[in-house]
Amino acid sequence: MTPTQDILQNFFKLSDFRRGQKEIISAVLAGRDVMAVLPTGGGKSLCYQYPAVFKNELVIVVSPLIALMKDQVAGLRRLGIPAGCLHSGQKDSEKREIFQQMDKGGPYLLYLSPERVQKEGFQRWIAARKIALFAIDEAHCVSQWGHDFREEYSQLKILKSLRPDVPILALTASATPFVLNDISKQLNLKSPERHVHGFYRSNLYFQVESCANDEEKLEMLKQALRQNSEGRVLVYCGTRKITEALANELEREFSGVGFYHAGLTNNQRTAAQESYATGELRILIATNAFGMGIDHPDVRLVVHYQMPANIDSLYQEMGRAGRDGQHSTCVMLYAKKDKGLQSFFITQSGAPPQIQSSRWNTLDHLVEYAEGGECRHAEILTYYQDSQRIESCGHCDVCAPTSDRRVKSLPASFFSKITSLQKKVRGGRSSGSKAPPAASQSMDSTQTEIFEMLRAWRKKKSKELDVPAFVIMSDKTLRHLATARPSTEEELKEIYGLGEAKIEKFGQEILQGPMQLSPLIL
Repeated sequence: MTPTQDILQNFFKLSDFRRGQKEIISAVLAGRDVMAVLPTGGGKSLCYQYPAVFKNELVIVVSPLIALMKDQVAGLRRLGIPAGCLHSGQKDSEKREIFQQMDKGGPYLLYLSPERVQKEGFQRWIAARKIALFAIDEAHCVSQWGHDFREEYSQLKILKSLRPDVPILALTASATPFVLNDISKQLNLKSPERHVHGFYRSNLYFQVESCANDEEKLEMLKQALRQNSEGRVLVYCGTRKITEALANELEREFSGVGFYHAGLTNNQRTAAQESYATGELRILIATNAFGMGIDHPDVRLVVHYQMPANIDSLYQEMGRAGRDGQHSTCVMLYAKKDKGLQSFFITQSGAPPQIQSSRWNTLDHLVEYAEGGECRHAEILTYYQDSQRIESCGHCDVCAPTSDRRVKSLPASFFSKITSLQKKVRGGRSSGSKAPPAASQSMDSTQTEIFEMLRAWRKKKSKELDVPAFVIMSDKTLRHLATARPSTEEELKEIYGLGEAKIEKFGQEILQGPMQLSPLIL
């Protein structure tokens, strides 16, 4: 079965399919299980809404947020497509009306929480219905290895047991190949097709800015706000305390500033969300509690004031910028101590050792991305194994460092000194003290030539292994290699960013390659 333009236009009022949508829908209509990764704004919802209309049948969508369910149901009803959601806040009469509508037959989108799938009565109902598709939204929540695991999602494998005849579409905005494999296993999918599309956002400028302290971070943030005086702004912080402190600081200079975190009451969170939606608040300082299901087209600036837990979180939150396709900027303000905060969260999580180990690895990947020196967009595409790859984007701080879209720093003296916004985080895993010497930041001509050889080796190895360059080694590590010029594996252990695994994998190749060549240019 092939998706048709007439249904797309007549029912959904869309002129054409977005990249990847047609292939995903075709696989679903053919009755196959599918795992699809489409980034924020990539059009995931159409992939399960379209089959309901095409097949004139019921599609059940599992979604984690009541607000998101309500928004989608309202949007479908405006289009004249029958839809409803079941949640704990409804009256019995509202639920009865939904079941009466479904009993009439024809297309219907039913949204419900993962908890409701576990109810015996609902399972009996599912077993007896004609169903075109089960759609699992935010499917990364299924995997303990994902960035937002939820216990209630882990029980969704019951769907395949109850109805092996109904295909499952697992959708997420960000998941690595490793996480996708686990999603397939946890949901008992049968030979699922895998579609990873759309991670390249040509309208977004990606920037990572290293900051020595909070004063530099605040300076960069204020400069970013001045350069982006139009449209909405999202600023992500790691803790509730920093979120409120930063909002209070910015209110002294900017109007329309608010904050949002999970420690607020339901009424306070709703008020902040509505104020941001109406434009009463232009600048929202938030923790990662804000964002899922939020779809504002004109977010012109996303700033990570503190480093998030992993690349998945970073990309998903950056992806809330520029949903209308217009130029927008995404900046991560990177400081060494931010890793300490995330390390603290990992050690306090109570997760099993193997899960904690996975979180350390994904945190390390984010640090390496921040310290990397290759095209930011190209690295993201490779990291997620997107079907599209590029060499250079022309709109990130690596490819276009002099772009007008880059947030430019001002002299520290421009601002009066402020009180530190966060206390030093205690505890957490030691990151090791293998810091490169200060001289590595200003290399001589010989060291620079060795550094370029190492970069060329890294790029070749990255293509060979089909992994991002930062997964192999960061620029910071390459600079330390170029200045220290180790000649043995023991000396490699003193190099910043090189642990036992990387030395075992790449050590001899480095020592016999770029390090062997270095005497020739002395």
